[in-house]
Amino acid sequence: MPIEPTEKIWMNGQMVPWADAQIHVLTHSLHYGTGIFEGIRAYETAEGPAVFRLTEHIERLHNSAKILMMDLPYSVDELVDATKQVVRESGLPSCYIRPIAYYGYGEMGLATSACQTDVAIACWPWGAYLGDDALTKGVKLKISSWQRHDHNIMPPASKTTGNYANSTLAKMEALRAGYDEAVMLNRAGLVAECSGENLFVSRGGKLITPPLSSGALEGITQNSVSVIARDLGLEVEIGDIARSDLYIADEMFVVGTAAEVSAVNSVDDRPLPCPGPATTAIAEVYAAAVRGKDDRYLSWCESVA
Repeated sequence: MPIEPTEKIWMNGQMVPWADAQIHVLTHSLHYGTGIFEGIRAYETAEGPAVFRLTEHIERLHNSAKILMMDLPYSVDELVDATKQVVRESGLPSCYIRPIAYYGYGEMGLATSACQTDVAIACWPWGAYLGDDALTKGVKLKISSWQRHDHNIMPPASKTTGNYANSTLAKMEALRAGYDEAVMLNRAGLVAECSGENLFVSRGGKLITPPLSSGALEGITQNSVSVIARDLGLEVEIGDIARSDLYIADEMFVVGTAAEVSAVNSVDDRPLPCPGPATTAIAEVYAAAVRGKDDRYLSWCESVA
């Protein structure tokens, strides 16, 4: 989906014109994949645009930096304020937001100790990542031949740009084979996550989502959906999922900031009920929650006013 430019991007404390937000070809992180980022959404609410769980996203960005031993030059509060400024000045009622921190121009080589950390925040209009009909029609998943990172190879808990070469390989393999998304297994052959989403499987009236030990990212949408599901009276369990569990699921859905809540209609050409009742119920509450229409979750919506 093409990026639709907005007026300004926040870079290192300044709002700069979209076209001027550029980096040098010898930027360190461009060569070594050592940047960190977040994906966040702002939604239109009755009180104006509000960013969904903004503080938690920026806290996770800081945690990614700690894992990489990257010194961020801005605090959580400063980046929260900067994000609100970007959304506010864009004039958009809703948008996707991309904060990124990376080692800039000036040093080359694998060591990063002498590198400056640059930070940027951009936003633009962006629809549902897996398609506007992903909730009703569902998406086709394929078990990838590419494995999810092991914890002692690349830290899956950090949203590191270099980690996503792994996800890109899995995504492109799935697309070229005629599927919508890839499911990634870990070295033990257990389900970790999709190329860019966490997943939930329903078996026997219980929702199961993989543990962090599987290699799954600690998803903020995953957490939101778990809270909503329990509030709906559903049982939610964090547990190991085998590939065969996906084939015989009562229903299945994937979640993420970009994908929101998307139903799954098949895995490796095994059809699944789609959308299932739990998927539909959770998606309805989630859509209300992110737009400030459910009082139970108003604290998740951070106004940019």
